[in-house]
Amino acid sequence: MKLELTKLGIKLFFRQLSIKMEYTSINPYNGNQFGLHIGLSQEALVEKLNRSHEAFDSWRKVSLTDRCKLIKKAGQVLRENIEEYAKMITLEMGKPIVESRAEVNKCALVCDYYADNAIAFLADEVISTEADKSFVQHDPIGIVLGIMPWNFPFWQVFRYLAPTLTAGNTCLLKHASNVFGCAKQIEEVFIKAGFPSYVFQNLIINHEQTEFIISNDTVKAVTLTGSERAGSAIASIAGHYLKKTVLELGGNNAFIVLEDADIDKSVRIALTARMLNCGQSCIAAKRFILMESIYEEFVQKFTDAVKELKSGDPLNDNTTIGPLARLDLANELNKQVNDSIAQGAILLLGGNQNGCYHDPTILGEVVPGMAAFDEETFGPLAAMIKAKNIDHAFELSENSQYGLGVTVCTKNTDKALEYSQRVSDGAYFINELVKSDPRLPFGGTKKSGYGRELAKDGMVEFVNRKTIYMKR
Repeated sequence: MKLELTKLGIKLFFRQLSIKMEYTSINPYNGNQFGLHIGLSQEALVEKLNRSHEAFDSWRKVSLTDRCKLIKKAGQVLRENIEEYAKMITLEMGKPIVESRAEVNKCALVCDYYADNAIAFLADEVISTEADKSFVQHDPIGIVLGIMPWNFPFWQVFRYLAPTLTAGNTCLLKHASNVFGCAKQIEEVFIKAGFPSYVFQNLIINHEQTEFIISNDTVKAVTLTGSERAGSAIASIAGHYLKKTVLELGGNNAFIVLEDADIDKSVRIALTARMLNCGQSCIAAKRFILMESIYEEFVQKFTDAVKELKSGDPLNDNTTIGPLARLDLANELNKQVNDSIAQGAILLLGGNQNGCYHDPTILGEVVPGMAAFDEETFGPLAAMIKAKNIDHAFELSENSQYGLGVTVCTKNTDKALEYSQRVSDGAYFINELVKSDPRLPFGGTKKSGYGRELAKDGMVEFVNRKTIYMKR
């Protein structure tokens, strides 16, 4: 919705959005409704924007040492309340509780990381010139809006908040509507940690209010993790208002297994790479590109491993595969499975859907042109693809509109390192699944987005790298 920044336009916009919005949390495992969230009125949203701007003026003046202590405390709060937060993650989006606990712990780690490294990352960078003194200074920029997805409802938020808040910015969160319970708990983390009021605020809003936020002069940047369509829409709006964006979008990662690979080890890595979070991850391995000589062995051992996964109530510790987060997601995955079969793929395992639950599914003989090869499949679907040789394998890997990451399994690591230059993705992992790590920059290329999160890169995305030049 286009916002005309006039008094009449704002009044009309307020009137259009005066209807009270309500959002319900629904457990995807059993369909039970358990949480009600009331959307912000436009007047309340304006108040939050004003408060965030006022908070920035004081927060930026808090010493970096003190900001580091506070983000460290946030990590402690996460650990102290891990069961409460993990349960909310599982209830709202269906992730097995063991994985939810791991997600909360990872959020605590990213808080620790920036608490320990922010001072070094934001230190002045001295550059020798003809000046008596010249250096780059790192200043916070203002309000940064985060638009975050449901699949890792705590982690995706904390990997943006930890560096951005510690750098001295204030942050607003527009979370996915099916995990508003998680969003409220995240806000509570910062309250319990002792952060000043309004430095971080959660927004219960609908999509139509997003442009209004981005158009506000006090909002300086937007970071989004989500679909290609959402990224394109937000980038267009932000571009119109000349606001910086960082986009982390979809992926269709290749998992290449060469002839000399340790097949048993590769299968163990592949199982986690595909089935973690029920396959609902942008960096999940989705296209398994296998040398013809080891194709049958890998597929058989992978199939046997998938059969051992235990479905059930994700709140049980022994459950290893849960439902998808919403019914529409399961429906879309099932359509991709059936479309691929109609296009010539062979169903090797699974293929059935029951509400939000979709069987872990394996398709064989997948080739370019099939949905399972060309599209991002967001769920427990593994596409098995034959490669004639190593060059063909990397050609197949590059045959994608996405560019998040690639895994290569081989004993010849020197050869694998040589081939890294053939990969245009943002990450290249040898004998390990593609994953995010607070110590390493994370992001994609092509339709997987742009910009980087985590490491020093993620912190300097949202600062003003100001050049200081002085002559006496």
